[in-house]
This record gives sequence, structure tokens and C-alpha cells, in this order.
Amino acid sequence: MRAGLGMGPEHVAHGMRVSYGLSYVTPDLVVAWERGTAQPDNAELTALAGVLWCAPGELIGRPRTLREHRIAAGVAVEDVARALGLDPRSYARMEESGQWRGNERQAAALARVLRLGLPDLLKVTGREPRLAELLRSAVTTRWQAYVKPVGKLVPVERAALEGVLQRLHEDYQGHMAATLSWGGGSSDASESGRVFLERIVEAFWDAVLGRASSPGP
Repeated sequence: MRAGLGMGPEHVAHGMRVSYGLSYVTPDLVVAWERGTAQPDNAELTALAGVLWCAPGELIGRPRTLREHRIAAGVAVEDVARALGLDPRSYARMEESGQWRGNERQAAALARVLRLGLPDLLKVTGREPRLAELLRSAVTTRWQAYVKPVGKLVPVERAALEGVLQRLHEDYQGHMAATLSWGGGSSDASESGRVFLERIVEAFWDAVLGRASSPGP
């Protein structure tokens, strides 16, 4: 965005110092933000957007953290805190620490105010690692035993969830069997299975969202 405006890092730094009073901003700091080796705080991001004539959310790629999702949605800390029934400082501390401490009702309110889909909601509330653990167990053992625990994390209709877990289980087992039948040996099968398990959460959401968008019979 900076290059598109024909500006160098020194121009951005100068604009932030002069127009926004951020006297410590240097061209090197601007470059660090661009490379992702440093993260601008709220005031810095607002000033950076002002200098680059854009909204703060436009400076973020794919939102990953709670703070990035809030900025991308264009919602103030106070508005999110109000929707969750929290003191703004308490909510701000969750953003700063990256640790979600809300309950289920607050998680639902968070999804509404930030317009989060299920994958992003589980990620920002810290429940994605638990989902990954359950899914790995489901595809490597008996998937039927994991319908209920996965359903507690992901509010998907039971029949649909059963279909997704069964499909993932069959994909994993079939993939392992096919690799062995090619004569690659157990080491190749193990590596192939490891890659599958590493991507299990992504495969799960692809299957869930794919079923949701598929037309009925």
C-alpha cells in the first residue's frame, strides 16, 4: 500500500511523527511492521492507516488474533466489551495476552459483534488445539466415540457431524492402506499419515462447510 502511494518508509515515519505526534517512529520501525517482525499497537495502527489513507483493517491480511479480527471488523474495544458485558480494560487484557477467558454466552456474543465464522471463533477462543486433538483420535481409532465431544466444541447437527467424522476416518485409513500397497513401506505410510493429521482441522472445516453448502437431495 505504501509503495502504491509512491512513499518510502521515511515518508511514512515522517507523517506519523508530524501528524500524529509519534516522535519515536523511524523508517526502520515501519519496515519492521511491514516484515512482521514487530507489531504496531492500536495508536500506531490508527496513525499508520491515516498516513496511508486507508482503514486500519486494510493493513491486516488474514486476521488471526482476537485483536486483528476486531480491527478488521472496524469495531472499537468499548463496543466489543459492551456486547460481552465486560469492562473495556478486562477485554483489552484478553486481546493483549491472547488468552480468551469468556464463557459460552460471551463467545456467542463475540461471534456476532465481530462476524466470526465457526473456524475463526474456535481459533480466537483457544479451542482449536482441543478440536485437533479430538479429530486426530477420531480418525486413528473409533470415530463414533468422538461425535459427542467434537459436538460440544462445534455446534453442528449430529447426523452431519457423524458423516464428516466417518469420511475423515475413511480418508485417513484408506490413505494409509493405499500407501502401504504401493510398496513404500511403513515409513512412507507413517509420513503420509503425519501430513494428513497435521492438516486435520483444515480438512474438518472443508468437510463441514462443504456439507453445509451442498444442495439437499
